Amino acid sequence: MGDGEFSRYRIILQLKEGNMSERLDALRASAAHLRDIVSQLESDQYVAPAYPTEWTIADTMSHVGSGAVILQAMFESALLGVPTADGFNQSVWDAWNAKTPAEQIADALVVDQQFLAAIDATSDQQRSSFSVSFGPLQLDFERFVGMRLGEHVLHTWDVETTINPAAVLAMPAASLLLDQVHFVAGRSAKPTGDRTTISVRTNEPTRDFDVVFEESSVNLVDATHDGPVDVELPAEAFVRLIYGRLDAVAGLDDGAEVHLEHLRRAFPGF
Repeated sequence: MGDGEFSRYRIILQLKEGNMSERLDALRASAAHLRDIVSQLESDQYVAPAYPTEWTIADTMSHVGSGAVILQAMFESALLGVPTADGFNQSVWDAWNAKTPAEQIADALVVDQQFLAAIDATSDQQRSSFSVSFGPLQLDFERFVGMRLGEHVLHTWDVETTINPAAVLAMPAASLLLDQVHFVAGRSAKPTGDRTTISVRTNEPTRDFDVVFEESSVNLVDATHDGPVDVELPAEAFVRLIYGRLDAVAGLDDGAEVHLEHLRRAFPGF
């Protein structure tokens, strides 16, 4: 499945400079977590709705698997300095769409590990010189790994929440993804026609933001709030909010719930 690049739910991230081992470690942990989740599924659950509900669990795993194949080919081609073949992405989507639900789930776990192995096999020199074009973006090694991290963590949650409604985004990946919410918000936000500002504070880690609504735009900006804010919530929940994946937050008062519903309308997801 895919409509251009990967699908309208793909996760495209720009990462701040940081410790690459954190990105790789988080990606490895997410892959292990996904394997653990899938091991708990019965075969009749493969075609049960995931999140979003128009996708089944098998659909989501097919997306994880086809994404791994496409990204690995892109990665290896970039290392060699050659382009991927024309039509390659579509051929991968066609192949994965033709698989049975059981094959989509089992094969996704295999290629997920193969993609990680390809990344792990690179030398420091290869990583430092790595560069690949992805649409309008030019990604270095860190941003490339981060792109997969965001996609993987969110889609792992999409599956996990079907068997554990209380599931949250895994740490420390959620903390790493918090640095990318500006980029995602800039591309997913939908104006509501209102002119207002909603102040937000996250915890674990603590960060302050303002969501600034104009009639024809919505902007997420860093802020510093000395006193109370309109909405306070865990960092992982705020990441899910920006990606259109936050249905409820425990413990909010009525005022915060009103603001949160406004934010949900502004960030319906890709």
